[in-house]
This record gives sequence, C-alpha cells and structure tokens, in this order.
Amino acid sequence: MHTNSPPGPLPEFPLKAADLCVKCGLCLPHCPTYGEQQHEGDSPRGRITLMQGLASGLIGHSAALEQHLDGCLGCRACENVCPAKVPYGELIDAGRTLLAQRQPSRTRLTRLMGGLLSRRGWRRALRRALWLYQRSGIQRLLRRTQGLGHGRMARLESLLPARIALPEIRTAGAQVDAEVVQLFSGCVSDIADQAALNATRLLLARIGLQVEEPAAQTCCGALYQHDGLPEKARRLSARNVQAFAGEVPIVFAASGCGATLRDYARLHPAANGSGRDFVGRLQDIHQLLQRQWPATLQLQPLAAKVLVHLPCTQRNVVGGSEHILALLRRIPQLRVEAMPDATGCCGAAGSYFLTQPQMADQLLRTKLDAASEQAPDFIVSSNIGCALHLAGGLRRRDLRVPVLHPVQLLAQQLPAAATAPPAATSTIPPVPPG
Repeated sequence: MHTNSPPGPLPEFPLKAADLCVKCGLCLPHCPTYGEQQHEGDSPRGRITLMQGLASGLIGHSAALEQHLDGCLGCRACENVCPAKVPYGELIDAGRTLLAQRQPSRTRLTRLMGGLLSRRGWRRALRRALWLYQRSGIQRLLRRTQGLGHGRMARLESLLPARIALPEIRTAGAQVDAEVVQLFSGCVSDIADQAALNATRLLLARIGLQVEEPAAQTCCGALYQHDGLPEKARRLSARNVQAFAGEVPIVFAASGCGATLRDYARLHPAANGSGRDFVGRLQDIHQLLQRQWPATLQLQPLAAKVLVHLPCTQRNVVGGSEHILALLRRIPQLRVEAMPDATGCCGAAGSYFLTQPQMADQLLRTKLDAASEQAPDFIVSSNIGCALHLAGGLRRRDLRVPVLHPVQLLAQQLPAAATAPPAATSTIPPVPPG
C-alpha cells in the first residue's frame, strides 16, 4: 500500500549550501544561458544570490526573479567546475520550491503533466492514441499541408517522434540460472521511446541477463522535483523504492531518469538507508553493456556515420559518456564522432523546451548547424527529451536524419540469434539512413 504523504518533513531552503558559493565566477564560461544572455542574473552565481535573497527575505518575489530562475536549464555543468563543490542542482530545485510556495498557480501545468505521466493507464492510452494518429495518416497529412500553421501547436507537433512503437511481446521461459536485472522504463520513454526500451530488453537478453520490470514502478519524479513540487517527487520516489525492493541491479536507459533516480539517496535519508541502497544498485545501460559484453558477440558492419550527442545529465550527473562511444565503436565500419559543442546544452532540459521554447531553440541552433554541415546518417542521444528536441529541430529544417538511442543502433546490428533469446524477442526494424 502506498502512502499519500511524503516520507518525512521537507527541508527548508539550504542556505548553508548556498553560502558555499564564493562568487568566484569560474562557472560563468560553462553556463549555457549566461553564454547566450551575458547577464549576471542568468549565471549560476547570480541565481544563487537571488535565491539567497529570496530565502532570507532580502529580495521580494517578482516576475523578473522568476524569469531568471526559470531560465536555468538545470544542466549542472557548473557543478563539475566549482572548486567549492556547491550543490547547484539541489539549490535551483529548492529555489523553484520557494517560488511555488509564493505563487502556487505557477505549478498548474506541472501538476497536469505529472498526473498524466505518473499513471500507467493514462500513459498507455496516450501511447495508443499517438500510434493511431500516425498510422491513420493524419500526422503525415498535417505535416505535408502544414495544417497546424507555424505557431505553438505546429512546434509541439514537430516534437513527436517519427514512429511511435508499441511494447514488444516477450516470450516466457527465461533461463532459470540467468542473472536478473530490473528495468526502469520511465514515463516519457514508456510513451514515446518504446523502441529504445525494446532494444534495451533485447541487448540485455543477448548478453545473458534475465529482465524483470516491476509493474508497480512509476515516473521518476523529475518533473515535480525540478518545478517546485518536491513533496510530489518524494511520493513517486517512495513508490519506486518500494517497487524495486530487493538486491538485484536496477538498469535505466534514459540519462534524465538516471540523474533523478540518483537523487533518491538525498530524498530518502532514512535510518534504514532505503534510498542509499536503491542508488547503490543503479546501473546505466551503457556501463553495464560495456562491462558484460561477451567476447563472442560480434556486431554486423554498418558503413555509416553517426554523430553522438552527449546529454547534460549523462556528462554532468550519470557519467559514462565514454562507454557510449566505446559501445558504438564495436560496430565495424561505423564512423563515430562526437557532436561539436559537446559541452553545450541542446536546450531540451526536461520540460524546458516546452516552457522556454525561444531559449531552447537558440541553444539547439549549434547542434542543428553541426548536423547540416557534417551530414551524418544517424544522430544518437541517451536522453529522450534531447532526442525529441533534436528530431523536432531537424524536422523543422527539413533535415532527414534519424535520431536514435545508442542501444537502438547496437540492437539493429546484432547478428541473428541461433536460438530465441532467453528473456525477450525483438521486433526492432532496421532504420534507413537519411
């Protein structure tokens, strides 16, 4: 039974953590929004100063203050270069909680989206509706005739993936002696990136692992956590800690989910260490595959070029970017190149590309320019939000480059299995270049 109250009182704004910032400015060259705006209020140290003033009562709530704090991408690039180890991600979440407490109406969209994404039945219905929208030809017609015009609705529609996949039908009868892992599917991936989840299941099976997917799992809580509703985020995290009870590894494929799941130790600092134990079992899919890849499993050649987009959550929080590159280089003849401006955010940043479209598209421009100049056959990204944002931008520029999760490209190049895999079968079709 799940409790309707958060596990323990919510902390106040962490002023002591904010006071660690000595305002040295070493973070400035690494902040994407400061790089674009050149405004102190849009830098990490500027935002920390604003949050300190708001929390202590020295600064009043205002539209300008909201604009500066909402303009933060939460990329956490500043944390990697901070000599004082300021926990900026924790601070910006707490700052937005202050804003939500003073103006509850600002969280209406977050509550609506979170309520939808955290319910399996609603996700299933939405996935089916999108699948029918595409299969019926309505999407193709609207895009060809520009039936939605060029405004906000057209931009939102352009973010939909080119192909909504349904969950694969998995076979029963896994090997009883196979090592077990549990798969965290996530909410947006469950709707819009079933192809990546299917590829993850297939790859785990092909390296000899049995995959379990707890039915009680839910959204990781990132939307609530980053938009000022920590009590709702903690309720979801408590459900996931309970759903994944046990000792087996927990595998995630979406780096954004992984970054939030790693925060469960802070969200659940209970004496029994449930949050810490959960975090200790987390494994990024790329790290796991690279570590356990069988020497006998050789991938089929692919004479193509792939640009690798490394999401902020992968670089700055989850880690393991080098494993993505190493795995892709297992594909013979594949030219693997990191997307230029690899230290810059693409602008997706959770729901940022929906709520702050102008800045999101401004940051995306460099990535699209690179795709236009280098003409790759594929672009890969381990974050579903980044993938949707990149694909939408490419579509609006009429650049026909598939955007995939790295595991999809790996699964596509698997050799035919001599026998059915122990835990799953795949229905992943080849993705044509261009």
